[in-house]
Amino acid sequence: MSKSKLLEQVRSAIRVRHYSYRTEQTYLLWIKRYIFFHNKRHPVEMGEQEITAFLTHLAVDKHVAASTQNQALSALLFLYKEVLNQELDWLDNVVRAKRPGHMPTVLTRQEISLLLSTLKGVYALLARLMYGTGLRLMEALRLRVQDVDFEYKQIIVRSGKGNKDRITMLPDVLCSALRDQIDYAQRVHNHDLSEGHGETALPYALGRKYPNAGKEFRWQFIFPSHNRSVDPLSGVVRRHHLHDKNLNRAIKEAVRKAGIRKSVSSHTLRHSFATHLLEHGYDIRTIQDKSDGIRFGRTKYARRVKTMDGFHQLLGHKDVSTTMIYTHVLNRGGKGVKSPLDQM
Repeated sequence: MSKSKLLEQVRSAIRVRHYSYRTEQTYLLWIKRYIFFHNKRHPVEMGEQEITAFLTHLAVDKHVAASTQNQALSALLFLYKEVLNQELDWLDNVVRAKRPGHMPTVLTRQEISLLLSTLKGVYALLARLMYGTGLRLMEALRLRVQDVDFEYKQIIVRSGKGNKDRITMLPDVLCSALRDQIDYAQRVHNHDLSEGHGETALPYALGRKYPNAGKEFRWQFIFPSHNRSVDPLSGVVRRHHLHDKNLNRAIKEAVRKAGIRKSVSSHTLRHSFATHLLEHGYDIRTIQDKSDGIRFGRTKYARRVKTMDGFHQLLGHKDVSTTMIYTHVLNRGGKGVKSPLDQM
């Protein structure tokens, strides 16, 4: 099997499993780097020793982060298990790098207010949306018109991290701006239709099942790109959503102008959303360090676990333990939960 044919098989295996296009690009990149690192040897000729050598090279010579090293490992495990069908014992023995337990950067309410007031235009709306709902960057950019329910004041996050759907709140103060943004998306869509375009990419096989659905307005992205481009998966000229790099650049520039002396990214808005929600509403008391390990205090244990469980679902975390990191700021309870953006 040639290496080019191997990469095509990897691409096909990824698409059959409905992985994102970004995951496809990332996995192909790491597999290519793995092959070139071992002087273009075919992966079927290599195994545990070569994988370990490659991962060691990334850590020792390239000084990559543990998350990057684990990303490379995931790509190689996918290659061997799903493409080469090698169910070997050593695949389960490859050790993943341990990620350091960093505390998230959280902005104060004053810093959030300053940052949001410094941003302008559509990027200001996106930043307010992320802070007000806890959406991840790509979850916000991939919102479609039908995902926003103004009557029930909620947003449906479809195929979020882990390919899971969830519902989060829609802050009252964002309703008017979001309606205006949707009106803008409608004008852009009408313009595209007038020029013989206007079809958007649909998830999974919906495009084949409903050939005309891609031109329906409800499927259009709320934050359309400024220009049309060629869809790398289908080759069709379409209008995608805004690029994530543009928002990150806008946030970095706003942080500089606002004089905020913290390491801030778009994800900081999500961290701040989670922390401020806990400060405002949920009655989760300080985690106590007992002799038998870290655990909740005995009083009202069941109610607090239930509350945290519901909160981690709101954020779209796979496990409650992921949400627990935000309790580092807590020292008191509250009366209820509203979007922190509605409480500024």
